[in-house]
Amino acid sequence: MKKLISATLLSAVMLSTSICTLPAGAVNEIASNKDRGYVSVSYTAEKEVAPDTVEVSIAVKTNDKKTMQEAVRKNKEITDKVYAYLKEQITVENGDYIKTSNFSASPSYIYSNNKRVLDKYEVSNNIIVHTKSIDKIAMIIDKSLSLGATNVDSLNFSLSEKDTQCAELLSNATKQVKKRADIVASAAGSSVIGIKNIDTSCSINNSNRFPVYRNSLMMAKAESMDAGSTESTPTNIEAGTIKIYSNVNASFYLK
Repeated sequence: MKKLISATLLSAVMLSTSICTLPAGAVNEIASNKDRGYVSVSYTAEKEVAPDTVEVSIAVKTNDKKTMQEAVRKNKEITDKVYAYLKEQITVENGDYIKTSNFSASPSYIYSNNKRVLDKYEVSNNIIVHTKSIDKIAMIIDKSLSLGATNVDSLNFSLSEKDTQCAELLSNATKQVKKRADIVASAAGSSVIGIKNIDTSCSINNSNRFPVYRNSLMMAKAESMDAGSTESTPTNIEAGTIKIYSNVNASFYLK
């Protein structure tokens, strides 16, 4: 029991000694940081820019009542024509590309007299077009549909240089945050002497997303041609603009 008490007392003495050996300046600095005042400010910089890239998903859907092989053959025939046309419209050197995705082939059933019976065989294939030739997108859609494509499942405009735009806005927002902190500190009879913490974020608000677009347009164009019109009206697609937001939240030490 005496040995245990002696060890405890020795530990206490050593702890006390280590605390006392801290430099006076370090102790003062710890206390100073704890009690130092600070000001928190935020700023959001934003701008609108024109998109420079578009991505469209064009679908080819076919079916056949008798065999899956025939449904696949029909789909391949149309897909090959659409794909060949699209390859001519892109510029690989600019980062453009096309690819196929979401291929599916399955039987379709219906219920007749409370029995599940085979109705037809369905095949679907999607072609993704990613291009900077935004001015061509309406023509690309119209021609693809005229070649037999049945759906435009998505159409999205985007910005390839997002990081560059964000860096510019973040720099501006950071300068504005510092300026606001200086104004507040000065009004309070103090001054900014350092950064306590700083958080940043950058986001894009892209509302240029078009809805699923079926082949009803082609049907309307066909009806127009049947009515005696010599040419169909081209699809009207406006890229619009993209909004970029950069936000900075910062706290500055005061003296």
